[in-house]
Amino acid sequence: MWGNPPARESIIFFPLNETAQYKSANTLLTLNDKKVNDFYEVNWKISSVLDQDAYLRQDIGFLYFNGRLKARMSEWEQNTDRIVEEETAEGKESSLLQAISFHYSEIHEDDENYTSAQSMSEDELYVIDSNFSPLSSFRKPDTSAEAEWKSILDRVTSQQLQYNWERAMKEFNIDSEGYLQIPLIDLPEYSSSPPEGLQAEQWNRIVGNLWEGLYKNYFLGIKTNSGKIVDPTDSSMPLILIGPKTGNLLVLLTTKEGEPALLQQKFPVQ
Repeated sequence: MWGNPPARESIIFFPLNETAQYKSANTLLTLNDKKVNDFYEVNWKISSVLDQDAYLRQDIGFLYFNGRLKARMSEWEQNTDRIVEEETAEGKESSLLQAISFHYSEIHEDDENYTSAQSMSEDELYVIDSNFSPLSSFRKPDTSAEAEWKSILDRVTSQQLQYNWERAMKEFNIDSEGYLQIPLIDLPEYSSSPPEGLQAEQWNRIVGNLWEGLYKNYFLGIKTNSGKIVDPTDSSMPLILIGPKTGNLLVLLTTKEGEPALLQQKFPVQ
């Protein structure tokens, strides 16, 4: 059989292409003005444009409400430079919404040389759904009332996540000393400057391999200790543990039922 094999929906880390760049890579959350059957609706949009056509373009995203996975989205196209995908998510109470996306391109320079390009983006939105005020949203608080809501929702989300992460660490006998601890939503913060103790090239490889693993072992279903594959909906946001000196990478989360789960990878240390 001659030529390239058919494309498949998949994220595989190949060495990064030295010239390919993303012109844009965005995640956007927008609250719709009116409720439907007592639920508010949030529009969730992921889009990205590469500066060249790629053999395979794929973007995947996770949307969390107060630290719990509410929805996930994936779109792939062949022989194009861009991806746009959009979805609506429903909610019924005041929440901190956090969305993160991984933008991926598989580039075939010829039949034997495959490279990739990658980027991340995120968005956060506070939605206030209260009996005492109109439905509203904000990213950064402008009033004292919004500042108070932000404080409450941040605290509720953080406490719940910390509880789940600590339970998972205890379950798997993980000593967090020596690990960088990064909640999934914070990964894009390090796009321009890698975490302390890691080189840029090393970090890019870690990110690519991490998202390959997240797609196979989280997006498509969580493999539990008992060997079952369970739907990730309502699972806790993953905590990424990175050991710069040991080359260990751990992903900790708990399922909807509260069962801790662990994903493990290795990366080369420098």
